[in-house]
Amino acid sequence: MTAQPLSNDGALVLFSGGQDSTACLAWALDRYARVETVGFDYGQRHAVELKARVKLRRRVAQKFPVWGERLGPDHRLNLRSFGALSESALTTDRAIEMTERGLPSTFVPGRNLVFLTYAAALADRRGLAALVGGMCETDYSGYPDCRRDTLDALQSALNLGMARDFRIETPLMWLTKAQTWGLAKALGGQTLVDLTVHDSHTCYTGDRTPHDWGHGCGVCPACDLRARGWREWNEAGAPSLEARP
Repeated sequence: MTAQPLSNDGALVLFSGGQDSTACLAWALDRYARVETVGFDYGQRHAVELKARVKLRRRVAQKFPVWGERLGPDHRLNLRSFGALSESALTTDRAIEMTERGLPSTFVPGRNLVFLTYAAALADRRGLAALVGGMCETDYSGYPDCRRDTLDALQSALNLGMARDFRIETPLMWLTKAQTWGLAKALGGQTLVDLTVHDSHTCYTGDRTPHDWGHGCGVCPACDLRARGWREWNEAGAPSLEARP
């Protein structure tokens, strides 16, 4: 854990229960005196993540008592009607492949825009200023709503539309997946790395087959990114990465 003054603004973490959102939860707990989480049920075929996130929250609070004191309520929002609109490979049983638009069939149009809009509405009610998400455009699947330019535009729109001063925080935006493993180690040591491996879920198909890097089918894009990052991180000696402000 890093030693730095805590912000009293409060943070709402978009917490899916995957590797990235686990690192983001730790990042927020290391910086904010009050942290809440929000998850979304949008009819995803890997709905096992909805169970993983509950267990992960509990385990993080148990293993890191100081963080546990800062961890507030969890919120689960039903967005199944939105998920049904996309008919993507994340919400229907269809092949995971590249489409004619040059985007993966796992792309759910506007997903992060919708998630963050709902999160902002919730944060407004809960009095939280920071919206923390695991979006990244370094090692990612090419989703346009993961780009920082997109999120900057959305941040402006949310603040104009709600007369607030929200900050969309993306601590992983410029990190590779290998560096995300390093950030987890910097924040919570080997304990957080082990929790991420054993308890988080990233696989798009919902497969829980165990591997050295975690659970998954081993072939979908999410598994590929996670496994490759794990391999690169270990080949480099599993270094810690200094947590970014």
